[in-house]
Amino acid sequence: MSKEESPKKILSSQDLYFNAIISFLGVLLVVLLVSLFTRIIFPRIVTERDSESSDLISEIIQIEVLNGCGVNGIANNFTSLLRTNGFDVVETGNFENFDVEKSMVISRSGAMKHAYQIARVLGIEEVHVLREESDDYYLDASIVIGADYESLNID
Repeated sequence: MSKEESPKKILSSQDLYFNAIISFLGVLLVVLLVSLFTRIIFPRIVTERDSESSDLISEIIQIEVLNGCGVNGIANNFTSLLRTNGFDVVETGNFENFDVEKSMVISRSGAMKHAYQIARVLGIEEVHVLREESDDYYLDASIVIGADYESLNID
């Protein structure tokens, strides 16, 4: 009689594992269906990013300073000034050419209020604040120092 019970126990434990797996997959299916129907009934409202009120990743404005006039060391001089004014200068270098007449601020994140803030600190006219958003940039603005660098605030 024990020989007959043994195969039934093995068979019932296999059935138990099989039933457990089917139960788990059933519960998983129910959760996924509820999630799907919730998304259909209550869709997420996606709003277009308002560039003027977009939040930065951090409170510190991250910028790069580029030499657009060809004067040696000019980007480093302005880097020191900007850092003392609380800006995070993450990169300095040369602009694509050295014939920039008027210094400019280029907003890379689209947050124009930060670009205007940088322009006010340096004394750059708002006419020379541009927007050039790109996902390739991981900073808020680029400052291009032009031939008018002597008229900018460097105090």
